Amino acid sequence: MKLEDMVIALRSKNAGPCQLTLDLIFADAGRMRAVAAALPRLRAEIARAFGIAESEVRDFVFEPALAIKFTIPRPRISGEVGDRDVYGAQQHGVLLGVEI
Repeated sequence: MKLEDMVIALRSKNAGPCQLTLDLIFADAGRMRAVAAALPRLRAEIARAFGIAESEVRDFVFEPALAIKFTIPRPRISGEVGDRDVYGAQQHGVLLGVEI
């Protein structure tokens, strides 16, 4: 199943000027746990999609909110010359088609 079919929200935003956070929010605990069980593969996919080392992908599962959060370094500092997404709000699209 595709990640976009598992979540009710998939979003990205700045986590400070040098990092991005990717939030996955689920409607139920079953789907969240299914994705959490695939975290190693998902970390590898995020690393590949953003061109970073897997060791740079940090994840946090927060069951009370039915959410999983990933934090990665931004390719450019927010607002730096050449930055095309100052708020980091358009970075999550590469994850939509990821198979879980």
